Amino acid sequence: MKTLITLTAAAAAVAGTQASAEFTLSDRYVDNDGDLIADIPTDESELIDPDTLIFAYTPVEDPAVYAEVWQGFLDHMSEVTGKEVQFFPVQSNAAQIEAMRAGRLHVAGFNTGSNPLAVACAGFRPFAMMAAEDGSFGYEMEIITYPGSGISEVEDLRGQTIAFTSETSNSGFKAPSAILMSEFDMVAGEDFEATFSGAHDSSILGVANQDYIAASIANSVKGRMLDREVVTEDQLEVVYQSQTFPTTGYGTVYNLTPELQESIREAFFSYDWEGTALAEEFGRNGEDQFIEISFQEDWAVIRQIDEANGVSYECN
Repeated sequence: MKTLITLTAAAAAVAGTQASAEFTLSDRYVDNDGDLIADIPTDESELIDPDTLIFAYTPVEDPAVYAEVWQGFLDHMSEVTGKEVQFFPVQSNAAQIEAMRAGRLHVAGFNTGSNPLAVACAGFRPFAMMAAEDGSFGYEMEIITYPGSGISEVEDLRGQTIAFTSETSNSGFKAPSAILMSEFDMVAGEDFEATFSGAHDSSILGVANQDYIAASIANSVKGRMLDREVVTEDQLEVVYQSQTFPTTGYGTVYNLTPELQESIREAFFSYDWEGTALAEEFGRNGEDQFIEISFQEDWAVIRQIDEANGVSYECN
């Protein structure tokens, strides 16, 4: 894990080509201070102060498992804010973004790749990230296969089918697409075929069970699955590992009252991780605190990868 994120070689290489993406917010939001996230409305009639806060964690693994992992933290948030807090299990990144855009989701952790889309289209205001005790954070994208697959290097993937997670995932689609194109001159539909598993754990299990010959995944998810013995080291081989990327970003929907947004921030940064289910689960990645982050700065590399891939931030 690293504290400083630099532009990936892949994104830098592709950035010189013509790309159609430019980060802009939906017309529903304003950004008068230029920090790239939606401003809190100044008209009180546009603000909401719900009795129950709905929280959702990015759908990378079994939602039922994470409902229990997050419960202690949600109890703490309830104490700090004076609100009931309910865990909302989401099955896809698109469903999570739509829930916040429709006003059904108030606090969330959006994965690395879907963060920009959540900010642009759902009024998401990220402010926190998990980190190690020394402030370091991040994970790497890996392309994995299984022993005996005949895949020993990236070039061996030509003519094969690679499993991705979803088009909004950084490590599950965006970063590997940019890297395969820029570093290896490999394009989906021409040099390899793409399939989508829907989630990192599904891709990892698919490779471990030899349903997929290769997959691009976040190694933080793989690490937790190895630690829980869902899969074993001898079922997987790493073909490629990227540089370090920022992890899940946590924040609120833009139109909660300023006071409520501030108390939610307080809940994140005052939470005592010691001895908690959250520490047990995410400590597998060396994470044991929330640190403050800047979408404008910390997600610059992800927006650059989006630009390299021609991602559109148009909101339906």
